[in-house]
Amino acid sequence: MPKTSTPGHIRTGQLAPAATRRTGLLVTLVLGGLTALPPLSMDMYLPALPEVTGALHAPAATVQLTLTACLMGMALGQLVVGPMSDKWGRRRPLLIGMVIYVAATAFCAFAPTAELLIACRLLQGLAGAAGIVIARAVVRDLYDGVEMARFFSTLMLISGVAPVVAPLIGGQILRITDWRGVFALLTVIGTFLTLIVWKWLHETLPPERRHAGGVGDALRTMRGLLADRVFTGYMLSGGLAFAALFAYISASPFVVQDLYGASPQTFSLLFGLNSIGLVAVGQINGKILVGRVSLDKALGFGLTVIILASTALLLMTSGVFGKPGLVPVAAGLFVLMSAMGLAMPNTNAQALMRTPHAAGSASALLGTSTFLLGAVASPLVGIAGESTAVPMAVVQLACGVGAAVCFLALCRPWQSRR
Repeated sequence: MPKTSTPGHIRTGQLAPAATRRTGLLVTLVLGGLTALPPLSMDMYLPALPEVTGALHAPAATVQLTLTACLMGMALGQLVVGPMSDKWGRRRPLLIGMVIYVAATAFCAFAPTAELLIACRLLQGLAGAAGIVIARAVVRDLYDGVEMARFFSTLMLISGVAPVVAPLIGGQILRITDWRGVFALLTVIGTFLTLIVWKWLHETLPPERRHAGGVGDALRTMRGLLADRVFTGYMLSGGLAFAALFAYISASPFVVQDLYGASPQTFSLLFGLNSIGLVAVGQINGKILVGRVSLDKALGFGLTVIILASTALLLMTSGVFGKPGLVPVAAGLFVLMSAMGLAMPNTNAQALMRTPHAAGSASALLGTSTFLLGAVASPLVGIAGESTAVPMAVVQLACGVGAAVCFLALCRPWQSRR
C-alpha cells in the first residue's frame, strides 16, 4: 500500500512526516470540535433550565430528565457506533450520526411538551455519540503512550472552550429570545461541524486494521475488554469522576440561581470560570506533568483533590460552618472542576493504551460508562427538592470516593503491568 501524507497512515509510535504534521493541526481542530459538541449541547442549555420548567409547566425534576435523556442517548449510542467504526472505518458512521444529530436538535427547538423534549434529547444524544466515540478512536489510531496522553490534554484545551463559552452564549441568547433559540443555534453549529467533517476529516483506520465480524464479534470484543481488570478500573474511575462533574452540571443552575439568587448571566460567568480551571489544569497535565510524572500519580492526585473539594462542599452546604454565601461554595466547585483536568485525560489515555486492537469498542465502553454514571447522578442531585444543595455534595463525594476505590483496587498503580 503506497504511503501518503494522510494522518490515517501514521504507524503507532512513529513520527509523522512534515506534511502529515501540518495536516494534523486541522485534524486536531476537527476532533476538538467533535468533543466540544456534547458540552455545547449540555451547557448552552443550562441557564435556560429554570425557564423551561415554567414554559412547559413541568417540575424541575422532570426538566432535569432532559439532561439525563441526552446523557443516556450518548451512552447507548456509543455502544453501537464504536463497534461500527471498528468494522466500517471512522468516517461513514460519524457522518451518519452528525446528520441525525442536526435533525434531532432542530426537533428539540419545536418540542411543545416536556415529554417530547425528553424524547428529542434522547435522540440527540444517540446521534451525538458518534462524535464522542469516534474522536477518541481516531486519537488511538494516530497516537500511543505519552503522546496520546498529551493529545488528550490538547483536545481538552480545544473542547474546554465549549463549556467556557456555552453558558455565556446561552445566557446572552436568553436576553433576546427564549430557550428554543438555544436549540436553534445548536442546529446551526451541528450543521457547520458536519460540513467540516465531510470535507476535511480523512479516514484514519485502514481496511487491513478493520474487524470483519458482526454484532457477536463486537460483543465478544467488549467482553474481553471488560475482563481486563486494569482497563475496567480506569473505565470506572473515569466514569465516576465524570459523574461527580455531572452532579455539578445538573444541580448548579438551581443552586446558583434559585438558592443564591444569581442571574442567568452571573451563573454563566461562574460556570465559565470553573471551565477555565478545568482547561488550565488539563494543560498543566499535558504540557508539564506528562513525561515527568507518571500518569497514575497525576490521576491519583486529581482524585484526592476531588474528594477533598466535595467534602468541603458537603460541610458548607449542610450548615456546619453556618449559612455559606455564594463565594465559598463557588470556590469549592472551582477546585472540584479544576481537578477533572487531571482525572479525565489520564483515565482515557491509560485505558486506551491497553486496547490498540479495538480502539472503537474500547472508546465506546469508556464513553458509555461515563455517560451512564452521569445520567444516574443527574436525578439524584434533586432528590431532596430545590431548597438545598446537600444532595449535590453527597453525590459528588460518593462518586469521588468510588473513583478512588476503583483506581486503587482494580488498577493497582503500585504494581508493574504487562
